[in-house]
Amino acid sequence: MSLERLREALGRVLFGQEEAIEALLATFLARGHALLEGTPGLGKTLLAEGFARASGLAYKRIQFTPDLLPQDLTGSEVYREGRFVFVPGPVFAQVVLADEINRAPPKVQSALLEAMQERAVTAGGVRYPLPEPFFVLATQNPLELEGTYPLPEAQLDRFTAKIPFRPPRREVWLRILTEEPKIPEPVGVDLLKAQEEAKEVRVAKEALLAITHVAFLTQEDRRLRMGLSPRGAKAWLSLARALAYLRGKPFVDWKELKDAAFLALPHRLFLTEEALYAGESAEGVLKEALKKGGIP
Repeated sequence: MSLERLREALGRVLFGQEEAIEALLATFLARGHALLEGTPGLGKTLLAEGFARASGLAYKRIQFTPDLLPQDLTGSEVYREGRFVFVPGPVFAQVVLADEINRAPPKVQSALLEAMQERAVTAGGVRYPLPEPFFVLATQNPLELEGTYPLPEAQLDRFTAKIPFRPPRREVWLRILTEEPKIPEPVGVDLLKAQEEAKEVRVAKEALLAITHVAFLTQEDRRLRMGLSPRGAKAWLSLARALAYLRGKPFVDWKELKDAAFLALPHRLFLTEEALYAGESAEGVLKEALKKGGIP
């Protein structure tokens, strides 16, 4: 399968991050967008560039800074030869990396909302469609607070998955220190066809009922300011289908449903101040909801 060659190519770019690579591919197949979170130096930017190179898609990297303006992302109208002409910004690419997204103020972050949701940009009353496929990857550092801005809840909800990058395992360190990453050539995969095939993965009625039950449990949980929205539930289902497709399964199993939940849901579950003070976490609340919802 050509997707397996794509996964192998990314494994030669970023060592020891197999789970992150699978999650990124699943997010793309689900026609979503991914928020990559981890400490500096773990290879978040490298993986984004490697994916764009291996897939043969047009790639743009935007370094988010406090002085960035919305039109620096989307583009703007300029006056040329007696008329206004729209000059597209870097968001008009197939793979867009928003590097250190939480270093820009909320106004700039919100400029991505229309692009991520509608796959289009509006300027001067005219709607400009973005290229297909369109995939936004954003990076942020969970520990660095100075000079950063929290992502608005509406912005977080546009990210289909939040992918954690963990420190490499002990056995991977020697390879990291002695082997250079191999920036791949395009592997020749029909990604639009793969996205359509992933949508056809079967889901049993029991799994759909479990998703519904979990959604209601989060909405009724008093530890949460905001439970799971319909957009979040659909993102969860799409990711579960994509994971099953990547794993060669014709249907969604409980494992895919559970794995997808921890990618699609924690960043959408907002704890109350009291719950935070009591030491609760979104992941802990989610574990309880999955268990009560009948997902083993």
